[in-house]
Amino acid sequence: MKTAIIVPARLASQRFPRKLLHLVDGKPIVLWTAERIRQEAPEYPLYFAVGEPELAETLSAAGYETVLTDPDLPSGTDRIAAANETIGADRVLNVQADEPLISGTDIRLLDRLLDGQADLATVATPFHSAEEFADSARVKVVCGRQGQALYFSRAGIPFERNAPADSYQKSLRHIGLYGYTAAFLRAFAGLPVGTLEQIEKLEQLRALENGYRIAVGIVDAAGIGIDTPADLEAFTRARAAR
Repeated sequence: MKTAIIVPARLASQRFPRKLLHLVDGKPIVLWTAERIRQEAPEYPLYFAVGEPELAETLSAAGYETVLTDPDLPSGTDRIAAANETIGADRVLNVQADEPLISGTDIRLLDRLLDGQADLATVATPFHSAEEFADSARVKVVCGRQGQALYFSRAGIPFERNAPADSYQKSLRHIGLYGYTAAFLRAFAGLPVGTLEQIEKLEQLRALENGYRIAVGIVDAAGIGIDTPADLEAFTRARAAR
């Protein structure tokens, strides 16, 4: 198997407990995401790396393939690495389970980025307001001239000393989609949790701390990730507008 999509999924969410099983029009969020992926990127085999039997049962009953993983794994990438030991894909595309409006264009971009010299790939989009830039839940990424990530942070980076009102326009918002090679996943799973990763609570910093290269593709807009009940309202509005 050359490339597969593996979606890490668990119920432990601090800001929105058990959100993946929260019903929207009678359907759990995780199934909204599953259906969207199958619709937008049908060319890729689709799996879910789940942390709890309850999630596995919900997905399996709807016809989706699951791999049960240790619920105590420290990150989604660790969960995907464990699942791929069973699945055996050469490349893995990581779509978040709380992204029910994910774009197939963004998914395929990750696959193309892995054709270069990077060990893993991700995507980012420009910020559109100072308020969004100031939100620590919106992760920022700074890139080098070749499009590879230099650093990710919840803080406002790059920090502009004179702080003009439009400084947010010089930054990029990270979108939590990833592409990995199988070799990288095996290596990543064997690394200890990084110091910067623990401080920022951003798993991609473990890769940077250990010298791995992260290619960053730029997309026009972020999707709607459901991290809070307020995000759920945004998803509901977006569905109604279609």
